[in-house]
Amino acid sequence: MSVKLSALMKERQLLSFELFPPKTDVGMEKLPGTIEKLCEFKPEYISCTYGAGGTNVGKNMDVCKMIQNAGTIPVTHFTCIGNTREGIKEQLQNYLDNGVDHMLALRGDLPFGWTGTGGDFKYATDLVAFVRKEFGDKIEIAVAGSPEGHIACRSLEADIAVLKQKQDNGADYIMTQLCWDMEQFKRWLDAIRTAGVTLPVDVGIMPILDQAATINMALSRNGCVMPRKLCEIISKHWIFPNPFDKAPFDAAVDQKKADFKKAGIEYTIEQIDEYRALGINGIHLYALNKWKDVTDIINQSGIRTLV
Repeated sequence: MSVKLSALMKERQLLSFELFPPKTDVGMEKLPGTIEKLCEFKPEYISCTYGAGGTNVGKNMDVCKMIQNAGTIPVTHFTCIGNTREGIKEQLQNYLDNGVDHMLALRGDLPFGWTGTGGDFKYATDLVAFVRKEFGDKIEIAVAGSPEGHIACRSLEADIAVLKQKQDNGADYIMTQLCWDMEQFKRWLDAIRTAGVTLPVDVGIMPILDQAATINMALSRNGCVMPRKLCEIISKHWIFPNPFDKAPFDAAVDQKKADFKKAGIEYTIEQIDEYRALGINGIHLYALNKWKDVTDIINQSGIRTLV
């Protein structure tokens, strides 16, 4: 393995980005340019998401290669649900053969309307143990952490116990789900350390740029608390009848979108400040396959000194 990110995290605070494989050919053609722009900030790595049940695995590999060609480390998301032991072994060997030796081990979701089996593994804990057993130290394994608790888990305590299990099974570091509730994040950080979880923590941050995307991300996937301050930003710039309407009757829609984005970027920067002050090991920005807004956030936050 060229570089162990978990070792780097013990030396300094890392900066990284998350991308997703575009659904269209045009999107794929534009992506190398986006990656090039993001690489100007010398990120330690860029991760790439992986479709439900591994549905876009080919495109995922293409994106990982683009990241490699741009000169940084690709970290592939990897889900086990719906997958067999043999299938997982074969896919991971293929990643290794292509020089991709960093992964985020996830349970994942089954594709909508899936009629196959749930696969050989129910949980990410199983996947971590399996990868360690089959590949030893050839692959660095990141695991997800949920500061507010995973919505499928029975309690926050159970979630923390599972995180400790992931560590015991061989995980190298934690990538957190987005969390806007800073008080809860602090409680979670204290709680995982009390539970004996010593892994470095890399914090996932979603830039606040669009009302509908922010609400959707909070409620459709993660059950995230939106603090009063964030709710105020949404309320002050509310697009009528609602931000999900494709043809809103709000006459001031363009101005509201612009003002919301400006306030959202300021909010994101303040959150980055708070996370850095807590001494977390890395900032992992969801780039949403765009570079301009992320560039503004990094430049205004001063997170990177470019000399």
